[in-house]
Amino acid sequence: MAGIHEMAESLGRALGRTPEYRTLARAVESADGDREIAALTNEVHALREAVQAAARRGEEPPAEEMERLEAAAGRLQASSVYQSVVAAQANFDRIMHRVDAAMEEGMRKGAESRIILTS
Repeated sequence: MAGIHEMAESLGRALGRTPEYRTLARAVESADGDREIAALTNEVHALREAVQAAARRGEEPPAEEMERLEAAAGRLQASSVYQSVVAAQANFDRIMHRVDAAMEEGMRKGAESRIILTS
C-alpha cells in the first residue's frame, strides 16, 4: 500500500507543476486578495444559507431575499476576477478528467493482468 501512496504523491507533485494548476492557484490567490470578491462571496453564501434554512423549515424563502441572492450572484459572476477563477478551474478539471480516465484504464488493465504484485 505504501507504493500506491508514493505514486499518488508523485502524481500530485506532477499535477502541481502543470501550467493549468499554476494558473488556477494564481487565480484563486488573486480572488482571495480581492475585497469586493470576498464581500460578494460572503453575501452569496449568507443568502444561500438563509434560503436553505427556509427550505428546511418547509417555508418559501421571501421574494426579496431571493432577488438579493440573484443580484449578488450576478454581480459575482460578472466579475473578471471570478471569471478567471472559473475558467482556470475548468481547465484544471479537464486535466483531472484525463488523469481519472487514465487511472480507470490502468485499473482495468491491472484487474485483467494475471500477474499479482505484492506491496
